[in-house]
Amino acid sequence: MNINVLSIIRNLIDIFIVWAIFYYIFKNIKNNVKLALIFKGVIFIVILNIISDLFNLVTVQVLLQYIIEWGPIALIVVFQPEIRTILEQLGRSQLLGKHKTLTVDERERLVYEIVNACEYMSRERIGALIVLERDVSLANYIEKAKKVYADLSSDLLVAIFYEGNPLHDGGCIIQGDRITCAGAVFPTSSSTKINRNLGTRHRAALGLSEETDAINIVVSEETGKISICIKGEMLYDLSLDDVRMLLIDELKPRTEEDYETEEEEDIYEEEK
Repeated sequence: MNINVLSIIRNLIDIFIVWAIFYYIFKNIKNNVKLALIFKGVIFIVILNIISDLFNLVTVQVLLQYIIEWGPIALIVVFQPEIRTILEQLGRSQLLGKHKTLTVDERERLVYEIVNACEYMSRERIGALIVLERDVSLANYIEKAKKVYADLSSDLLVAIFYEGNPLHDGGCIIQGDRITCAGAVFPTSSSTKINRNLGTRHRAALGLSEETDAINIVVSEETGKISICIKGEMLYDLSLDDVRMLLIDELKPRTEEDYETEEEEDIYEEEK
């Protein structure tokens, strides 16, 4: 009897560990646009291989055999940065995003201070890149930046990005309702969809949004226009009301139902 109970417990632990591994892998793939494309390509090859076996497509089978044999090596060589990124994200992922610990009043104050800072910097043509950490940790970028660890205020944000400040060229990372660091350097996006007239700040914001779930706010130094990059997409030339409403919506604590709804929407878009 004891042996059966131990066997059941062992099997449950085994299943849970495997489920946890796959959960975090798929979650990080979903947050990374490039890795999602790689994953879709692998699924396509697997499906094509099954179809070729069913219908005995000799030529396709020969080609797929070479792809399956040499594909993993090619993927490692070609997509080494993306593979490294997902491994880093697995190590940096947090069970709860920092913003989830904030109260409603704290979130409202956070949005208020950021919008006020963006309004001033937009009017005065002060370039800025403000990053709000969520579920995926940004510790790797924080380590290499100048630590601040100060309460968030619009005046401090403006001071950080003021042209005379040596940290104004980098990004500012916010965890919860505190400014953690400034002068952070992020990977720039290689997307061909981005407007060529946009500068390094916009490319860095888009690049970080492709690899993490952070909210990236950019104020253009040339035009004063405000943009937000989320999930590999850039929302360009937003009004202050748009920025306020988007931040309020994105910073709401997400429940398991929210994740399920989002997954259903993604599946629906793919079917369309």
